[in-house]
Amino acid sequence: MVRRTGRRERAGSLRRALALEWTLIGYNVLEAAASILFGVWAGSVALIGFGLDSVIEVGSALLLVWRLRAEQRGLAYEAKERTARRLIGWSFLVLAGYVGWEAAGHLVGGVAPAGSLPGVVLAILSLIVMPILGLAKLRIAGRIGSRALRADAMETLVCAYLSFTLLLGLAMNAWLGWWWADPAAALAMLPLLLHEGWEGVQADE
Repeated sequence: MVRRTGRRERAGSLRRALALEWTLIGYNVLEAAASILFGVWAGSVALIGFGLDSVIEVGSALLLVWRLRAEQRGLAYEAKERTARRLIGWSFLVLAGYVGWEAAGHLVGGVAPAGSLPGVVLAILSLIVMPILGLAKLRIAGRIGSRALRADAMETLVCAYLSFTLLLGLAMNAWLGWWWADPAAALAMLPLLLHEGWEGVQADE
């Protein structure tokens, strides 16, 4: 009876994790489209980088859906976890390279982005939504002992930090006229992007 109850609890945790991943996918698709659109319109490296990070988040969530559904069906999923983490890791390293190159170019060239009130609103919304989803996934990852889900949850929490740096840069540019705050905010994203990427490509279990 105890073993059966444990299986039911794990099955429930898997269902909740899948529901969170699908919620994240839906939100991030909209977030990515809006961020990249407004970023191109305003010439904001930080906003474009934030949108590309959302694209990576969608990829990460889809890979987790793949892994979680495999366990639901009673299939082997350990190799899927490793593959997912490595692919996500390389994506983060590529994104870090893009953000670093563009931000440095804007700083050296003195390229001033236009203000983006929609970007500010988007950053505030993500700063609210992402911690809720990330912490919920982190709790479930602890219950089912999934390192892949934990890594995915941490990426969602990283997105919350990126939301903060994005908001800071956009606000300073819009309200104080500090044009350099946008590329500086983009550069502030690099340590976490590089850390997540390096952790992913070194996944071994």
